[in-house]
Amino acid sequence: MKVLVVDVGGTHVKVLATGQRVHRQVDSGPAMTARGMVAVVKRMSAGWAYDHVTIGYPGPVVHGHVVAEPHNLGRGWVGFDFRRAFGRPVKLINDAAMQALGSYRGGRMLFLGLGTGLGSALIIEGVLEPMELGHLPYKNGHTFEHYAGIGGLNRDGKTRWRKHVLDVIARLRAALQPDEVVIGGGNAAKLGRLPPRTRLGDNANAFAGGFRIWNNKPRRAARRG
Repeated sequence: MKVLVVDVGGTHVKVLATGQRVHRQVDSGPAMTARGMVAVVKRMSAGWAYDHVTIGYPGPVVHGHVVAEPHNLGRGWVGFDFRRAFGRPVKLINDAAMQALGSYRGGRMLFLGLGTGLGSALIIEGVLEPMELGHLPYKNGHTFEHYAGIGGLNRDGKTRWRKHVLDVIARLRAALQPDEVVIGGGNAAKLGRLPPRTRLGDNANAFAGGFRIWNNKPRRAARRG
């Protein structure tokens, strides 16, 4: 099996295929639609051989389908037929969940992605649960993501942003009781000193998760109701 992994973010789209050592990327942003993403991915991956595709999507994915338009990209993602567009089997997964899967070592792990927004996923004894914790209310009428995402970093400066992120980590740790917290995303390295039982993830783990999903078929928590 040769897999093309597509990591879709609010600022970049990155791709890596089985057998390749260096990923390729292009800028994304508010004008990036689903159809536009497929077009640029095909151009970036020209010359690479692949027969399956994994897409890490920056928003909620339920039963392999996008269920809400992204906050930081263009429109047209909900209902888009990615399998038809690529002409190959496609698995869609939340982008934070994809990096969490590539970062997982066992036990109870909370993954937080510090990028354009605040991605999140929880894995408990191999059971993967993508989450949208960044959109929970935090303070002053704003969400966790408002303070911990790139907007908070640009608006408040690195010192205050770090303080907010550490507070968010502490609150989510208290609520979810993970064995460890893994911090990933493009801004993770800016955090500096980490709390106990917290480690930095590698952005390359997103690709590892995208490959792993075809091999391990991670379990997901059962839906109630």
